[in-house]
Amino acid sequence: MMKNKMHLKVLLPTEVLADEVASKVTAEARNGSFCLLPRHIDFVAALVPGILVFTTEDKKENYLAVDEGTLIKCGQEVLISTLNGVRSTDLESLKATVEENFLHLDEYERITRTALARLEAGVIRRFMELEQ
Repeated sequence: MMKNKMHLKVLLPTEVLADEVASKVTAEARNGSFCLLPRHIDFVAALVPGILVFTTEDKKENYLAVDEGTLIKCGQEVLISTLNGVRSTDLESLKATVEENFLHLDEYERITRTALARLEAGVIRRFMELEQ
C-alpha cells in the first residue's frame, strides 16, 4: 500500500461496515475529536458514539454514525470495532437512517423489557406458590 493512504476497516458484530482505502479519518474519542493521516503514529482510542468521517481515494467524504467502540491504527491499517453503525455519503440521509434505526431499537428494547418483566413476574409467582 502506498505511504499516503490507509486501509480502513470498520467491523460490526454481524458485518463489515467499511473496507476501503482512505487518505484521512476523523473520529471522536472520550477526550475529544482527532484526525488520522497516513503518517500518523500508531494509535489506539476508545470511541464514543458520534460521526466518523473518512476521505476516500477519489476525495469523497463518507460518513459513519458509530456507537461506542475501539479504533486501532497500526502502520497503514486502521481497524475500528463497534457494536452498531450506519453509513452514508451525506449527513442528511445519515441523520434519517440513524433516527429510523434508533426508533426500531427503542421499540425492540421496549418489547424485550416487557417480555423480561413478564418472565420475572412468573418466576416470582412460582416461588411464592412453592412457599405455601
